[in-house]
Parts: sequence; C-alpha cells; structure tokens
Amino acid sequence: MRFASLGSGSRGNALVLEHGQTRLLLDCGFSATECERRLQRLGLSGADIDAVVVTHEHTDHWRGVARFSRRWQLPVWLTPGTQAATRADACDMIELYSPHEAFAIGDFELTPCPVPHDAREPAQFIIGNGDLRLGVLTDLGYVTPHVRHMIDRCDALVLEANHDVDMLANGPYPPQLKRRVSGRLGHLSNTQAAAFLRTLDYSRLQHLVAAHVSEKNNHPDLVRSALAAAVNSDGSWVHVASQQEGLSWRSLSSR
Repeated sequence: MRFASLGSGSRGNALVLEHGQTRLLLDCGFSATECERRLQRLGLSGADIDAVVVTHEHTDHWRGVARFSRRWQLPVWLTPGTQAATRADACDMIELYSPHEAFAIGDFELTPCPVPHDAREPAQFIIGNGDLRLGVLTDLGYVTPHVRHMIDRCDALVLEANHDVDMLANGPYPPQLKRRVSGRLGHLSNTQAAAFLRTLDYSRLQHLVAAHVSEKNNHPDLVRSALAAAVNSDGSWVHVASQQEGLSWRSLSSR
C-alpha cells in the first residue's frame, strides 16, 4: 500500500492511493489537465485511476472532479450533502457514501469521519487494506473526540497544519478571512495539529505528512518543528506535502 500527494494547499489538493489492483484519487482540486500533468510525475495517467473520492465541495478539492472523471469515465464518490452543494450532475457516474458508514472500493476499505468544517457534509478518511491504516485529515477547524478515536494508532497520517497563529494574525488576509481560517469550522494551526498528535498513540506511524500548509501564513520549517516536537522526533521523519510539488510515493509495510 502506498500514497502520494499531487499537491496540497489553498490552490488545490489531491492524494493518490494505491493497493493491489486499485488506485484512487482522493479529491481533485486541480484542473483536469493539471491533474494529468501531476500524475505523470508519479508515473501514472488518468487511465490508471479507478475512482475519485471527494471529501467536500470547496473548490480546492473539487475543481477538476467533473471533467477529470468524464474524461476517464470514473465513478465519483461523495456524500449527499456534497452532491447537493456542487454541480455533481456534470459527473457521468455518481456513487453516494454516508460520512458515518464504511465502504469499499476495489482493494481499499474506506472509513469516513465527519468533521467540523464550513462545508455542507464534509468527511475525512481512514483508508486501509484490512491490515494497514492511513489517516487523512486536511480540513477541519478543531479535533472532536470522534476524530481522535478514529485516527489513533494509524500506520501513516496526512495531517493539516495550515497556519502559524502569529503569521496569520499579522499576515495579508482581511479580518473576515482570518476569522474564518482560525475559527471552529476553519483549519488547524501548527499548535492545534501538534497538540492533537500528543494525544495519539503514534507508535505505529511509519509516515507523518503535514498538508494544507498555507503559503502566506505558514512556513515548512515551522510546521516540521512543531510536529516533530509533538512526536519526539528530530524532524527528519516529518514531511510536508507542498502546494507545487506535492509529495512523492510513500509506502506502508506490514509489521
């Protein structure tokens, strides 16, 4: 089982997951053409993808979904709320999932987790193969007890560390946007992400990846420092999925 990021941030998010004969695209926040270009960096094309799974309707997660799925005749999985909040009728094949019920696509088991975020019916995920578990938490304003329970003892974690509190407060965003980002339906700060990590049993973690890192209100060095301290690491173990370059393949192995 392995995963890679095509890019992560306010200008677009997409994660590729591969296990057995199945490859999934989790979100497609880039244009279809740009998504193709980024897939090529990983040695893939749209023809290699089996389905697109959408976490919520915000443009940085939805932008290329309809066109990319039509181009490659792929089913699009989304919640009823996300369907209602988007032009999902532009997709040829729609599959609905409940944010409260696990489901399977090919060789993957997907367990959605409802999260506090300013979208209609957003979900984040635990994605596994019956043995290994990858947690994906890129868009939530705060960590609920349910989220904490779901993410505990993952083998890999893609975790939002969106902003540094001081950089956001003194940065270029207008006050309303600052309040939205830092609010209870916005995005996790470095401090919040680190505090969350300290509550987890991370003894199984093979990979820790920071995602949705703001280009204007954060810096990779600040992210690595905060998350590394939370897991008692020197920082070499913490990776950042950047907006432009994403993150190359990371493999998970059974213990």
